[in-house]
Amino acid sequence: MFYKPQNGHGLPHNPFNAIVTPRPIGWISSRGAENNDNLAPYSFFNAVAYVPPQVMFSSTGQKPDRDGTKDSVSNIRDTGVFCVNIVEYAMRDAMNASSATVDKNIDEFAKADLEKIPCETIDCARVSGTPAALECKLTQILQLPGAANFAVFGEVTGIHMRDDCLIDGLFDITRFQPLARLGYRDYTRVTDLFSLSRPDD
Repeated sequence: MFYKPQNGHGLPHNPFNAIVTPRPIGWISSRGAENNDNLAPYSFFNAVAYVPPQVMFSSTGQKPDRDGTKDSVSNIRDTGVFCVNIVEYAMRDAMNASSATVDKNIDEFAKADLEKIPCETIDCARVSGTPAALECKLTQILQLPGAANFAVFGEVTGIHMRDDCLIDGLFDITRFQPLARLGYRDYTRVTDLFSLSRPDD
């Protein structure tokens, strides 16, 4: 099968996000200019640079109370900071609960029954108990082609790692089984690893 996205795919559901898988989930916490905390998962998320460490996520869609975007982008635009909370399999239901579309004044931490704790380097809350969290300072927001598509880039200014995930000096993801997004309504978790040496090692 071949199709041009501009002409449609003719399938029951859009296959694009089922093709680009698995995708890590950035559970983005932010704080608005009026001190309202927000938490939402984004599966268009990844690391983009080592030195200094940098990450990005993109938001697609908009809410009527956010002037052409969603709460996370609006908050980050106002305050210049955000935190990426890493989602473990055990927190899948809380992550899903925080994805609900609610009024900008609703605190998703409370809605998902999550404890929040302050970040160290930025004025923002993070999710207590996550395997890792990346505190970020906004570097740029890019408007992408299409309605309400924004890519948010941030420099990581602080990194939290849960002690039980550090084994012999390595961050062991099998200790918490990171959640990843597939297509449609599907998810997966990482349980097994294998290593490959590069040809020039």
